[in-house]
Amino acid sequence: MDAAALIDRLESTGPLFRAAVRGVSHADARWRPEEGAWSLLEIVSHVADEETEDFRVRLQLTLEHPAAPWPSIDPEAVVISRRYNEGQLEERLGALERERLLSVRWLRSLREPDWSRTHSLGQGRALSAGDLLASWAAHDALHLRQIAHRLFQLVERDAGNFRTAYAGEWAP
Repeated sequence: MDAAALIDRLESTGPLFRAAVRGVSHADARWRPEEGAWSLLEIVSHVADEETEDFRVRLQLTLEHPAAPWPSIDPEAVVISRRYNEGQLEERLGALERERLLSVRWLRSLREPDWSRTHSLGQGRALSAGDLLASWAAHDALHLRQIAHRLFQLVERDAGNFRTAYAGEWAP
């Protein structure tokens, strides 16, 4: 595993969330295409909270205390209980950026971490510290893809009866 590349990727993708939603209106940040789908604000809020309540803390526990229980999280429930969609996009982006900076500093401060250390998930399943680091970087990519899809859905919504296919979905 190229841990340095993954840490560099975490550092470089952090600012992409702000860039991806730059210029999005207050209303569009809260828009959901259908029931159960997350808004742009909910996606950013989720990534900000996962920074401190999931990846960083679980990776630290796996490296330092692999037998210690992980804190319980329920991302789907938190979206509702924390009322993400009532928050402010700028505030959540700021939280993500601040916490990502702390995460990258912490990751770079590690001296010869044992990426093969594992945390048991029970029922014969386990995750290694390396799995967590790779998943953390992949998590950003998945949610950036989700944001891009939501932005496309906003274009389709605003296009009304006009089609977006010329954008590259079909050949004329």
